[in-house]
Amino acid sequence: MSILRVDQRNLQTIVKMMVKSIKQGEVMVCPTDTVYGLIADATNEKSVKKLLKIKKRNAQKPIPIFVKDLKTAKKFALINKNKEKFLKKVWPGKVTVVLKRKKIKTSLYGIAKKTIGLRIPDYKLLNVLLKKLNFPLAETSANIFGKPASNNIKEVISQFKNQKFQSDLIVDAGNLKPGKPSIVLDLTIWPPKILRL
Repeated sequence: MSILRVDQRNLQTIVKMMVKSIKQGEVMVCPTDTVYGLIADATNEKSVKKLLKIKKRNAQKPIPIFVKDLKTAKKFALINKNKEKFLKKVWPGKVTVVLKRKKIKTSLYGIAKKTIGLRIPDYKLLNVLLKKLNFPLAETSANIFGKPASNNIKEVISQFKNQKFQSDLIVDAGNLKPGKPSIVLDLTIWPPKILRL
């Protein structure tokens, strides 16, 4: 497991390394606009399974997906004009929405059979990464299931220390602003229902 420390001067180099890592099917700890997260290629079954093993999370519990833009979200989910208008207000940002899934040729792993949780993050490093990769990322908070999510990099590293399954890469952006995991809204119904605040 290697650690990459981020600063403004090495941002492009870090992004290149992150792109290479994800394309190789690796799982990484990454800063987000909420808390530190675990991310992997959502189209790579092996990577998503590894992410779930690292988190010690039940494979039956669906995981959210990061997408680069609304156009991509529309490829995977049923989004009418009402919902699109709403999403334009909350994205990019700290809101994950559960939508009805479209029947698509692209396989996404770790998601529910009929619904999908999507989010466009509001974090430069992640947004650049998503644009460069041009495919969705499976994402979940970087903590062992049942333990609290964290914006403190030392806490994140110590939580996974000595565990059987480890991330391949840790992107260290220092301690993030105080925050908590994203709000989760059910948009399969209207008006939306809050699933997690």
